[in-house]
Amino acid sequence: MFPYTRRTFGRELLLLAVGAIWAIPFFLLVTISLKPSDEMLLNPTGMPTRLDTSTFPQAWKGSAGVSLGEALVNSLVITLGSVLALIAIGSICAYVVARRGGRMGAGLYGLFVVGIILPFQLGIVPAYAVLRELNLAGTYPGMILLYTGLLMPLTVFLYTGFVRTLPKDYEEAAFVDGASRLQTFRKIVFPLLRPITATVAVLTGVMVWNDFFVQLIFLSGSQLQTLPVAVYSFVGEYISQWNLIFAAVAICIVPVLAFYVFAQRQLISGFTGGIK
Repeated sequence: MFPYTRRTFGRELLLLAVGAIWAIPFFLLVTISLKPSDEMLLNPTGMPTRLDTSTFPQAWKGSAGVSLGEALVNSLVITLGSVLALIAIGSICAYVVARRGGRMGAGLYGLFVVGIILPFQLGIVPAYAVLRELNLAGTYPGMILLYTGLLMPLTVFLYTGFVRTLPKDYEEAAFVDGASRLQTFRKIVFPLLRPITATVAVLTGVMVWNDFFVQLIFLSGSQLQTLPVAVYSFVGEYISQWNLIFAAVAICIVPVLAFYVFAQRQLISGFTGGIK
């Protein structure tokens, strides 16, 4: 046990102060979303004298013919589909890259790293043209396929670093017992990848959920408006009613915040690269 000293107390106070600073945006988000419209004009940043919860039902109705409920379902389908595809394909690719030695393994790993460095905006126009020719533009499969390709380099990069830390003894024992490489990966390796899988799910899920640029371009003119695009149209209609806009933003961040809290422990374990 380490002694509780004044230095420890000072560090705790410092961390509490930093945490309070990070909590200020969330505090403003909640207070402004609950502030009545008449007080927004007089004192937009002050504490509300009374709470107005009617802003959340009004924000839930959405604007421009698209409710936040419909946009929430669209975001969930696209995000969950993309994350599942990234985990299923990226984990297998990373296992092959990590276990294949020589120049081919290093070359494949370097190719995925280059995919992280290159800006994805360079391929937006060709990707849109291809999806339009395949009649996938503005559809669930098209968006899932697009995000799977965009985030695959990052997924393989994270999985490869973790797979390289795993001992090969379990795999060799499975091979001796007659298991194929695919069976070994499914029954031995993939269960050990639970920490990094949670990390990949959280990081890629947040990226897809909060993305605005790609969704605005590829879902333009369709009925599959996601939450970022719905909030954007919401701002255009209620530009002077910031309490409604902040209520819409609060509704948008609740699902991803809940998922992060749920997977926080596994997320930290994936970053540190440790396994039990």
